[in-house]
Amino acid sequence: MTVGRASFWLLKPALLLLGLIVGSQAQTVSPLINELGNPAKGHVEYVNGGIVPLNVVLEARSFSVSENGDITYRPLDPDIHLKLSTSSFRIQPQQTFYVFYEASSSKNPTWFVIYASFSGFPFRTAQGMNVRVQLPHTVYLLPKQVVQQHEIHVVRAEVNPAAGKALIEVENSGDNFGRVLETQLVYGDMKQEAPGFPVFPHQKRILEVPLEAKGLSLPFEVSLQFAKFKMTERLQPVSTFSPSESHPESHVSQ
Repeated sequence: MTVGRASFWLLKPALLLLGLIVGSQAQTVSPLINELGNPAKGHVEYVNGGIVPLNVVLEARSFSVSENGDITYRPLDPDIHLKLSTSSFRIQPQQTFYVFYEASSSKNPTWFVIYASFSGFPFRTAQGMNVRVQLPHTVYLLPKQVVQQHEIHVVRAEVNPAAGKALIEVENSGDNFGRVLETQLVYGDMKQEAPGFPVFPHQKRILEVPLEAKGLSLPFEVSLQFAKFKMTERLQPVSTFSPSESHPESHVSQ
């Protein structure tokens, strides 16, 4: 009995820390993505689902996305004008806080992210550093014109049985922002869902999709659903994925 109680008291600090860490994951931002006009008015909802009050500081940054989906952040571009209702606030436990903003840019389309840094957790890392949680709210300022089907090109659509993956390379040769809302791999009567993704103007985007049914059969086509149209491309079996070839009209941000 004594040993059991001793073990409990030794474990209690660890259990408390675990509970606090789990609580720190209860912070949410909604919506994660907002596609608006230019100029725009929007808002974002911050929720503290934890057990302690938290301080929040907002910071806006511009970003670029590579053809492989890697994101590079930088200070907010000077042509983007952003006005926040507040840039710092405190959220009580189990409470919600709304931030409103106005945004415009001389460049159209354009995009940026508002990062929220949550702090005030009553514990530190093993290195003695205060814990911070950062969550993004991404804003796209878009014109009324939308990307057209003739501006989207499926440069590659391949399936590699040995790797158990399909590779789709899509290029946007137009001036407007595009978004694949849904990606589907088709295996006869079966379909496998894959993530959607943005296709930025004059850029390529490569998506690798692990095959769910690679032991049974191979998908023979991929479909890409945009807001106004759908594209379907037959997948070509390959033994290895070749490096992406440059295209005279493509420009990829790094």
